[in-house]
Amino acid sequence: MRDARSFSEIYLHKKFVDMRKNINGLSQIIVDEMQHNPCDGALFVFASKNRCLIKAVYWDRTGFALWQKLLEKDRFRWPVKLQDDIVKVSPEQIEWLLAGLDIVKAKPHETLRYEAFS
Repeated sequence: MRDARSFSEIYLHKKFVDMRKNINGLSQIIVDEMQHNPCDGALFVFASKNRCLIKAVYWDRTGFALWQKLLEKDRFRWPVKLQDDIVKVSPEQIEWLLAGLDIVKAKPHETLRYEAFS
């Protein structure tokens, strides 16, 4: 998969998906349920009901790419308790998710921006 920072946006489809779906079925979910264009440069990530398998779909200039990761012993910490069905995440958060961290609980320090210094 490309570097997470190379995508315009990253979206998680919070509801679990039938992992027999491939590019066509997942693209239809992107259009119908997520209300996005699957060719717009974003990364769309889906999880199985048991959260041991995720699939990611993105448009790669000349066609769709499908990436998947299957965990042998653990589960992905999928953000099921969030209210929205589509969750926009940062490149750091997707890397945390792939590493096994809970992206809802893991939060970086707040970025500070100052206008004046004394």
